[in-house]
Amino acid sequence: MKDYKLDTLCVQAGYKPKTGEARIPPIYQSTTYFYEKTQDMADLFDLKSDGFFYSRLANPTVAAFEGKVAALEGGACAIGCASGMSATTLAVFTVAGAGDNIVSSSAIYGGTYNLFAITLPKLGIECRFFNPDAPAEEIEKLIDGKTKMIFTETVANPSIIVLDFDKIAKIAKKHGVLFAVDNTLVTPVLCRPKEFGANLVVHSSTKYLDGHAAALGGVIVDLGNFNYKGNKRYPSFNEPDESYHGLVYADLPVAFGTKCRAQMIRDMGAIMSPQNAFLSYIGCDTLALRMERHSENAKKVAAYLSKHPKIEWINHPSLESNKYNKLAKKYLPKGQGGMLSFGIKGSTEKCAAFMEALKLITQETHVADVRSCVLHPASTTHRQLSEEDLKAAGVPHNLIRLSVGIENAEDIIADIEQALDKV
Repeated sequence: MKDYKLDTLCVQAGYKPKTGEARIPPIYQSTTYFYEKTQDMADLFDLKSDGFFYSRLANPTVAAFEGKVAALEGGACAIGCASGMSATTLAVFTVAGAGDNIVSSSAIYGGTYNLFAITLPKLGIECRFFNPDAPAEEIEKLIDGKTKMIFTETVANPSIIVLDFDKIAKIAKKHGVLFAVDNTLVTPVLCRPKEFGANLVVHSSTKYLDGHAAALGGVIVDLGNFNYKGNKRYPSFNEPDESYHGLVYADLPVAFGTKCRAQMIRDMGAIMSPQNAFLSYIGCDTLALRMERHSENAKKVAAYLSKHPKIEWINHPSLESNKYNKLAKKYLPKGQGGMLSFGIKGSTEKCAAFMEALKLITQETHVADVRSCVLHPASTTHRQLSEEDLKAAGVPHNLIRLSVGIENAEDIIADIEQALDKV
C-alpha cells in the first residue's frame, strides 16, 4: 500500500480480509493460539517465522493496528504498547542500560520529563536535557560515547514549541545517535518525522490516533533507516543474544523493532490490549479528516485569543507573530494540530476562574480527542516539577492548555468568550 496517499492509508492500511472474512479486524480476545505441530511453535519462539503464540508478545488485532500506524509513518514495523508512557519507556530500554545516557529536549510532556529526570536515573540511565532553541554546538556538548538516543517532540506538550528537525537530525547523524521523536500532537497526517531525518517515532495513541478518549495505548515505530551494524555505540545490537541462541539483531532487516519486541515486550509485558487496538484501529480511519478540522479550529481560536485584552500571550504556530511560525510552515504546512496554550493576565486564580466558567469546553487530564478540553499544567500534569524545571519545560504558572476539538469553531469561541467575561 506504499503508493497510496496518506488519507487512503488511514482507511485501508493494516488489515486486508480474505474472502468471507470480517471486513474490519476482529477482536482476538484470546491469550493463546493453537498449533498442531511442535516445530511450528519452536520456530515462533526462535523468531524463525511470523505468527502468534501468546498475546503478551503479539496478537492479530494489535498487529492490524501496528500495521496501520507503520504504514502511516512510513516505518518498517510498529509495536503497540499499553500506553504512550510505556512506549517511550520501552523505546529507551531497547537501546540503553545502566551506565548509558540519553539526551532530551526539556520541552516535553510532564510525564515523560519525570520518567527521564527521576525514574531512569534510579535504573542507572542518565538524561541530559537541552533547550530546544539552543544552538547545535551547545546540544552537541551533551553527547558522549555512552549516549544512546536524542529524544524530542514534534510539537511540545504543552509549550507548543515546534521542533527544528534539521538541527537535531544533523547532530544525530554526525554522532551516529538514534534520533527519536514523539509525534503525538500532530500525527503523521501533518508531519512524518522520517522525511526530516528521524529514526524512531513514538505515539501516545490514546490521543489523536484513537481520537475519541476511548482507548489507552502507545506505539513505537521503527522507521528502518538507522544502521546498527558495526556501530560501536550500540554493542547490544552487535553482540549475540543468548536468549535467542546467539541472534545478532544488527544482522536483521528490522533491528530495533525485533529487539524491542523480542526482549522488552517479552520481559516487561506492556503490550496493547486487543480491545484498545481495535478501537484505535477504527479511530485512525477518520484521522486525516479530524486533523484537518482540529487544525482549522485551533487556527480560528488562536486568532481570536491573540486579540483579546485579557490574554497576556498565546502560543499556536499558525499565528504569523508566533516564534515558531517559520518552522511550522517548513515542517507542518498542512496544519499545526489542535493544541494551543495561552496565558491569562493576572493571578493563577484567574486561570481557575476561567476554566470553571467554561460550559462547552471541559476541564480534564487529556488532550487530542474530538471534544475540546482545557487544563492548567503547572498544577496538574507538571505539578511534580520544580520552579526551575517548569521554566525549562516552558510552563509558566498562568499557562492554560487548550485542546481544540472538532465542534463548530463559533461555539468554541463563544464559550471561551463568556468564560473570559467572568474573569
